[in-house]
Amino acid sequence: MANGHGAPIWYELVSDDPGAAERFYGPILGWRFSRPPGGLDRDYRVFEAADGTAIGGLMRRPDGMAMPPAWLFYVAVDDVDDAAKRIAAAGGEVHLGPMDIPDVGRFAFASDPEGAPFYVMRASRDEPSRAFGMADGHGSWNELVTADQGASLRFYGDLFGWRKGDAMPMGAAGDYTFLHRGEPMVGAMMDRTADDRRSAWRFYFHVPDIDRAAREAEAGGGRIVHPPMEIPGGEYASQIDDPEGARVGFVGPRLAA
Repeated sequence: MANGHGAPIWYELVSDDPGAAERFYGPILGWRFSRPPGGLDRDYRVFEAADGTAIGGLMRRPDGMAMPPAWLFYVAVDDVDDAAKRIAAAGGEVHLGPMDIPDVGRFAFASDPEGAPFYVMRASRDEPSRAFGMADGHGSWNELVTADQGASLRFYGDLFGWRKGDAMPMGAAGDYTFLHRGEPMVGAMMDRTADDRRSAWRFYFHVPDIDRAAREAEAGGGRIVHPPMEIPGGEYASQIDDPEGARVGFVGPRLAA
């Protein structure tokens, strides 16, 4: 497994209308969509960044699925079956799998003890995923909104080997605590606030112009939850609900003077 245990490797949007989702996200993030060879179930579409990197997938929400349209991610593990057992033993829940997708890998769909959903996966190929990175159209940040940072750190630390880094005070949102996988950062976690419907992972995708991305999202039927604000490092971040209510973030430079 090229990326190593605990690395984010794939993003996925579960949607009630994949065609509309493609039309919404494609222009904002420069994604190109295609259907993978072999034809996976549920109208599965793979999206690529402008540099040709496969970033994730878009799928139709299964009938009867209680979870509303939402963004998810896959985290690499050495052993999917062992990870599933550890998730359940730690108070999480395994909703699907472990199971195999031919020529793709073995995976399980699970949630942490607070109900935040995610996947674990061992890919069948050695080619590393480059979905997580700072290039335009890539997943650039992973953020956990949680009711108990200490318990979440223990859960994900035991499961993925992530460790606590520095923390920044964020007022009502508590400390913004960075998560590391070895030397590189995986993302961060923060306390739930009144704006958060539930404990969940939030994902930020890199854009070349943060203000344009926010304008295009709003014009396309999205709702601005947090307008662009400066973050450490000099870039800006914004958070929206897409037309189906799936929350997502953008991060990038502010080009306007």
